[in-house]
Amino acid sequence: MRFMVIVKANQDTEAGKMPSTEMLAAMGRFNEEMAKAGVIEAGEGLHPTVKGARVRYSARSEASVTRGPFDLSPDLIAGFWLIKTASLDEAIAWMKRAPFDSGSEIEIRQVFSADDFGEAFTPELREQEERTRAHAAKK
Repeated sequence: MRFMVIVKANQDTEAGKMPSTEMLAAMGRFNEEMAKAGVIEAGEGLHPTVKGARVRYSARSEASVTRGPFDLSPDLIAGFWLIKTASLDEAIAWMKRAPFDSGSEIEIRQVFSADDFGEAFTPELREQEERTRAHAAKK
């Protein structure tokens, strides 16, 4: 099973405050452990929302853009991991070991697999998805 681990933003991340050398070293060790165990597929930190934008789509397929910064709220994301574990419980066990400061919060969400879409995901759509993934992997 694949999971996206969403690291929630806080006042420090939104202010662009960079982690200390100690935190970077601890996170590096944690990421290395996950890599050696074959768990981590990707993981990155995100710039504050002042460097971002939101795109909202209307019923007429028109898109409106709002540039950041955005108000600090529970839905803001400061970073993520994409991990692969046998279960949600295993993902939780890994993330309980993450070297975060007190007050930090993460969210763990399962990523859909092709089989989750059932019959709506036709053989043609599966082939298209496989081509897209293969093309992306080459980059």
